[in-house]
Amino acid sequence: MIDHVSVAVADLAASAEFYEEVLEPLGLKRMVDREATVGFGKRYPEFWLNRRPDMLPVSDDTGHHVCLRAPDRDAVTAFYERAIDNGGRGDGAPGERQASMSNYFGAFIRDPDGNKIEAVTFPRD
Repeated sequence: MIDHVSVAVADLAASAEFYEEVLEPLGLKRMVDREATVGFGKRYPEFWLNRRPDMLPVSDDTGHHVCLRAPDRDAVTAFYERAIDNGGRGDGAPGERQASMSNYFGAFIRDPDGNKIEAVTFPRD
């Protein structure tokens, strides 16, 4: 349904470096570098960073976030730990959660600009 998403960042170079570490366990790699944007993906860019040098940090109460699929629990945990180790902050440690239709294992982080990003994996039947 959704082809790609973008998040705004104040410092594109620093954010690209942050996300290279954080997204690697999810199988996403840096694929496109342009003056004002960097794209990450598996086969094509699915997750974009857009440079907005004058932006203020994102408020915790915006109500929006981006959720990315992880291959397994270890990848969710690595995503979370790498975010913390590279200047992000936790917003929900790795663990079991109840979704509207099923249980899942997920973690939430805030990137250096305050964007809320989740990694999730669902149990296999």
